[in-house]
Amino acid sequence: MNRKIVYLGMSADLIHPGHLNIIHEASKLGRVIVGVLTDKAIASYKRLPFMNYEQRALIVSNLKGVDEVIPQTTLDYIPNIEKIKPDFVVHGDDWKEGIQKEVRQRVVEKLTEWGGKVIDVPYTKGVSSTMFNKYLKEIGTTPDIRRARLRRLIGAKKIVRICESHSGLTGLIIENVSVDVNGVKKEFDGMWSSSLTDSTSKGKPDIEAVDLTTRLHSLNDALECTTKPIIYDGDTGGKVEHFVFTVRTLERLGVSAVIIEDKIGLKKNSLYGTSVPQTQDSIEGFCEKIKAGKKAQITADFMLIARIESFIAGKGLDDALKRGYAYVEAGADGIMIHSKDKSGDDIKSFCNEFRKKYPSTPIVVVPTTYNHITEEELSSWGVNIVIYANHMLRSAYPAMLNTAKSLLTYSRAYEASKEYCMPINEILDLIPVND
Repeated sequence: MNRKIVYLGMSADLIHPGHLNIIHEASKLGRVIVGVLTDKAIASYKRLPFMNYEQRALIVSNLKGVDEVIPQTTLDYIPNIEKIKPDFVVHGDDWKEGIQKEVRQRVVEKLTEWGGKVIDVPYTKGVSSTMFNKYLKEIGTTPDIRRARLRRLIGAKKIVRICESHSGLTGLIIENVSVDVNGVKKEFDGMWSSSLTDSTSKGKPDIEAVDLTTRLHSLNDALECTTKPIIYDGDTGGKVEHFVFTVRTLERLGVSAVIIEDKIGLKKNSLYGTSVPQTQDSIEGFCEKIKAGKKAQITADFMLIARIESFIAGKGLDDALKRGYAYVEAGADGIMIHSKDKSGDDIKSFCNEFRKKYPSTPIVVVPTTYNHITEEELSSWGVNIVIYANHMLRSAYPAMLNTAKSLLTYSRAYEASKEYCMPINEILDLIPVND
């Protein structure tokens, strides 16, 4: 007699008694096939899982009651269900509400085509993936896990969302803040260690006046209290002989990527455009820097991303593309295309043309001036990473300035505390002291 076929869909990032209970109930009904969601499927509606698909599939395949494991490449169960035509689909009853409610309904309708049935297993009380995730954040991460996470994000998400951090406090905000948009939890995927905001927060101009050793102090503050990947703003990278040590230092710390720009001489912020001298390196010279940096790295996870300043320097699309192609050939793991034009048209043109030759090489953009363009639009152009490069500092400065003015104006703190300041007890609770 043939056993009934039972299908389960499961992220299986953190196996807990709830998972084991569902598998146990499913095994009573027949042969259990578990569809382990891929990184891309999970990242479509929540954070990237801690373990990759191969690791999670291996664990599930060794659980008692599981007969077979297959990948589930989408949040939608229908593609797998159509292939295996199960008699039962088993799931925790929590999918009756929230983002998966519609998914469940489609499963019910599909199963009726051959007389199948959905079995809703009561949610296991006292078990919370959110709670486990919180505990893992408190434990922290390792340099190896953090470093590898950016490549996984690029492979799993339509667009990776990065926000500027210049301190431990801004790092904590980026680590923990999230919003619910139409039932989907949105959060930042990682941090941008900006030379502009790091220099400004130290009262220094953005001309590479703050050396690597000093910048690493700020970087370490964020590393100690966060787990998300970090992209480091390497400015021009400096001399080739020095850049190799920068790569090794960042890689050892667990930084995921460094971005260096193809300019030479005293650095001037790109948003000045041609109003100040902007001198690009030769293609050959910058390619040598890329090659030296790639040769210096130890792991396959670390990324070196080349930033093209052709639009900033007043040159056109042809020059930008020529450089982009050459930098990829020299070994760059990704391309950042930069512009101060407010329309974003030059960025779109570059992306469209670049994608014809390199369909999968990561493209990074920093939409500071063309800030009306949405992430969805950028993704449609072929962009993989969007960096909000200076907004944490730019928003903090006006608040602090207004507070200072209020203290002077009223000769007391009452108005400032009421208008601009968070309660002191929230400050004390912001960073809990471990017992």
